[in-house]
Amino acid sequence: MATYVIGDIQGCCDSLDALMAQIPFRAQGDRLWFVGDLVNRGPKSLKTLRRIIAAGYRAKTVLGNHDLHLLAVAAGVRQQQPLDTLSGILRAPDRSDLIDWLRHQPLAHADGNNLMIHAGVLPHWTLAQTLRLANEVSTRLRSRHWKDFLNEMVTGAPPHWADGVRGQQRLRAILNTLTRLRYLNADGVPDFKNKQAPVTIGLGHAKKPRPALIPWFEVAQRKTARNRLIFGHWSTLGLIVKPNLISLDTGCVWGRQLTAVRLEDQKIYIQTSHEGRQTED
Repeated sequence: MATYVIGDIQGCCDSLDALMAQIPFRAQGDRLWFVGDLVNRGPKSLKTLRRIIAAGYRAKTVLGNHDLHLLAVAAGVRQQQPLDTLSGILRAPDRSDLIDWLRHQPLAHADGNNLMIHAGVLPHWTLAQTLRLANEVSTRLRSRHWKDFLNEMVTGAPPHWADGVRGQQRLRAILNTLTRLRYLNADGVPDFKNKQAPVTIGLGHAKKPRPALIPWFEVAQRKTARNRLIFGHWSTLGLIVKPNLISLDTGCVWGRQLTAVRLEDQKIYIQTSHEGRQTED
């Protein structure tokens, strides 16, 4: 049995199909993991969502910030943005089934030593704690009051996590950490604005971020350092494949690549984008 983890698709279904043609995926036994951001900005969000749902139990996904944006728009608590490509889903005859499937997906998924999230975790969270915290949010998303919950989540600035915080602030801090985190400042407070890649990771064209900002996975004594963390979200960071860290957002929707990694031997599969270059923000 093999597990193939695939980076942010964002509605780039033609690239997904081409990547799947490369992968020696066996319908009996093999698994597909998706790091979230299944939809939005690419041209075929509806087709992408249906394709992954059709994979059934063989597919595992976590929710990304764009998936949550779709849920918020469907709930009527957020407006579509000019670059959104969600109208096909929102007008689909099976819209209700698609939205219900999406809101029942987790924010974190673990198997053995592997932990998959969309964006990141805080340094003092363990694997087990991350799963528990993610489930607090998922329980609300899966409830019949999910629209009210999302309305609470989209208002105001993201709060900083603190042990012992309760209520709305707690859930919003968990949600933003798992789906939007890139950097923390010297005091350990998340910075959700800076999207640049740190020069130490490698993109030569990237400008150096403020010195006080530290990528979440480089913080000293991170409690998940011995686990293998798998994530997407950070397209300017690009592909990283290390024994305990896999970064998979290689900017397919921006005209670059869609990438998969087989977890058992860390073999990499790369498909050049079929969708053409969008405007990265």
